[in-house]
Amino acid sequence: MLLRSLIVEGQKPWERNGGDVRKASVGVRAWARLLGLEKTVVEAVEPDSDGAIVVSVRPRFGQRDRCPHCRRRCPGYDQGDGRRRWRALDLGTTPCYVEADAPRVACKVHEVVVAAVPWARHDAGFTRSFEDQVAWLTVNTSKTAICHLMRIAWRTVGRICKRVSAEAKQGRDLFAGLTTLGFDEISVRKGQKYLTVVVDHHTGRLVWAAYGRDRRTVEKFLDLLGKERCAQIEYVSCDDAEWITRPVAERCPDAVIALDPFHIVKAATDALDEIRREIWNEARRAGNKQLAKDLKGARFALWKNAENLTDRQQQKLSSIQQTNQRLYRAYLLAQQLRQIYRVTPSDGLELLEAWLKWARRSRLEPFRRLARRITQQRARVEAAFTNNLSNARVEQINTQIRLIIRRGFGYHSPDAVIALAMLSLGGLCPPLPGR
Repeated sequence: MLLRSLIVEGQKPWERNGGDVRKASVGVRAWARLLGLEKTVVEAVEPDSDGAIVVSVRPRFGQRDRCPHCRRRCPGYDQGDGRRRWRALDLGTTPCYVEADAPRVACKVHEVVVAAVPWARHDAGFTRSFEDQVAWLTVNTSKTAICHLMRIAWRTVGRICKRVSAEAKQGRDLFAGLTTLGFDEISVRKGQKYLTVVVDHHTGRLVWAAYGRDRRTVEKFLDLLGKERCAQIEYVSCDDAEWITRPVAERCPDAVIALDPFHIVKAATDALDEIRREIWNEARRAGNKQLAKDLKGARFALWKNAENLTDRQQQKLSSIQQTNQRLYRAYLLAQQLRQIYRVTPSDGLELLEAWLKWARRSRLEPFRRLARRITQQRARVEAAFTNNLSNARVEQINTQIRLIIRRGFGYHSPDAVIALAMLSLGGLCPPLPGR
């Protein structure tokens, strides 16, 4: 009944209700509230030939002739392409559009641009409330639900997220108060498509993400951070990739770089598996099929933590201890390296020294290489357990980014992934309109 009473084709609000301006103003306010329009004057409401509702509006006087980038008042240039429409939130089951003139203005800084409107973002075909609802749904629900509910394509969702995320960043200083950072990379598509992510360890918040996995990408973040804030960084956790550690060491001279324990333990597990494959290949070449089969089946028993082994896996290890001392020695080396991160810092330093001596004389080349690698980065390895630093928060963010990608069934552009990750994990997601 409300929609019926407000829609009178071909009439202005002040021409309805027998010229009663007070009643007309109530109708105007009702439409503005229904569509979430602020600083906007509703001129007319009428149904379209396709059954949609078209609301004709204009900006209030103080909002006219403004540059969409710097928001300054500018002289008018021309009328642009005439009137245009913006998709608004549906009214029940009926599509709704906002229609208005789209003049151009001549800005001294940004030259000739379409004038800003208070109900929509620049270069958008949707109202601000529509885009805010899409962004919220993208963070909290699935691709199929968004496309059906909002009647838009999935590519459109990505573009909306980029606009909402960019606007939210303008009003916030995401780099304020940063003292402890975590760096890592995550694969977002097949074919070596990587993102570099930066996380604030204190809050667990995603601070920055960019396409790429090289020194230039890290330097781009440090340039944005600035010289003064780089000097305030106290701790950085990462793996031992030089494209991360070198620029951080150069630009953040007071920062303690700690190598992530997960990557050190993973390197030991990789060394263990390399030895297992060597022995397996030797068994195959010697025609010992039973030993090769047992070694292949023992893979998970060798990888798991000792306290998590099943009875069958413990029997596998006992068999390896009796039949293959070289592989069992590699297993003990990998397990002891794990223990460095499970004891007190003082005990960890002693265990690390003992482990390095054992690895050097183990006659196992993969572990000797790992010992040399750790020796070269020893101060950074020790900094991880003496300062209780790891990339756990960064890995949590990576897991959530993978969930976002899987929930969306993939994205055509890394920019869309970054925008959605910042909305969801960077605290930029807007609330639902009217909430």
